[in-house]
Amino acid sequence: MNIKKPETPKVRCAIYTRKSTDEGLDMEFNSLDAQRESCEAYIASQKSEGWFLVADRYDDGGFSGGSLERPALKRLMIDIEAGKINVVVVYKLDRLTRSLMDFSKMVEAFDRRNVTFVSVTQSFNTTTSMGRLTLNILLSFAQFEREIAAERIRDKFAASKRRGIWMGGHLPLGYDVRDRKLLIVPEEAKTVRFIFQRIVESGSVTQMVKELAEAGATGKNGSLMDKGYIYRILSNRLYLGEITMGEEAFPGEHEAIIDRETWDKVHQLMASNTRRQVSSSRVQSEAVLKGIVRCHSCDRAMSPSFTRKNGGRLYRYYTCQNARKNGHEFCNLKSVPAGEIEAMVVGQVRTMLKSPEMIVKTWQSADGIDERDVGEALRRLDPVWEELFPVEQHRLIMLLISKVDVERSGVKVHLRAEGLDTLARELTALWTKKEKMA
Repeated sequence: MNIKKPETPKVRCAIYTRKSTDEGLDMEFNSLDAQRESCEAYIASQKSEGWFLVADRYDDGGFSGGSLERPALKRLMIDIEAGKINVVVVYKLDRLTRSLMDFSKMVEAFDRRNVTFVSVTQSFNTTTSMGRLTLNILLSFAQFEREIAAERIRDKFAASKRRGIWMGGHLPLGYDVRDRKLLIVPEEAKTVRFIFQRIVESGSVTQMVKELAEAGATGKNGSLMDKGYIYRILSNRLYLGEITMGEEAFPGEHEAIIDRETWDKVHQLMASNTRRQVSSSRVQSEAVLKGIVRCHSCDRAMSPSFTRKNGGRLYRYYTCQNARKNGHEFCNLKSVPAGEIEAMVVGQVRTMLKSPEMIVKTWQSADGIDERDVGEALRRLDPVWEELFPVEQHRLIMLLISKVDVERSGVKVHLRAEGLDTLARELTALWTKKEKMA
């Protein structure tokens, strides 16, 4: 009688290869090929155990092992979840990952699908506790090696900057790079000098944006320059001939475009403007329509602003962001007096809240409050309003109003229906408290 020999189960093997840089990948036989050749030989040696290589290749050339954001690795993990792989074979552990945390996530995924992991140059088995310990030790060293390499790169980067070497990054207007050295572009440098000089003369970045737009001057990307772009130019110490590292600055190898005297004048003006902006915070806190008022013609937000005239008297405004960013000629409305607009809006709100229709609507939305109490609370808004601090006025306005559209002909107030309930309750409680105290 013939005894049938049990069939050896088939073990589907996937080879994963990785190289941190793309250097040499265009060669006929590169590092990825060398890794794959070793792994194929190992799989062939296990043929008697039923091992065979799947057709798909999982090669990541030019990807760091410190991250899982690698296209071939993602495909591999998807195929593992789909049950297409039984064993993952790599040349060395750090080809798969250099992060202990990432490896833990991958091992969980392997275990979930009963997948084992093999390194052809390091003997261990992830199915045993000793194998896991060995893996963790090896991976800890791999992560340590990666962190040491990163520290060396940072130290080299810092040392180069201290020597004044430009280490790359966003190329500023006025310079080009050749052989890793910054060289002045005469036409662009002329624009940079014009910006610094005109800021010294006028002190206005808004005026500068207008003048540059009229002259057709563009930034490095070919687009018109806005206020943010101008401020980045004015703050870039490369133009002073320096290289920065954090808060420190070092003499650069490149030629300066701006002299020290002009730089100092510009930054004195900027420091003065910063102080004025700090002093304006009080003005902005009084702006009860802040965050809801919009320029109807531009469909842009309007923000609080102020100026002092006639011996220091303060005048408040709401200014269209389009006008503030690109110049007043780009907006039909520009700025509106804050006091007038606020009075108009509050007046409209008070009138609407006193109407019988609004009292009924508020009463219907405010469960548990008598209609007469609602009407009395809304009618008494006038004296209550005058006693509130600006911050509280702003809170109630934000509660009631979703948007204020400002046009030359007037304002249009959009009420927030869901705020009526809360307002009615708060006003009723506030007035009841006043009467008790009286």
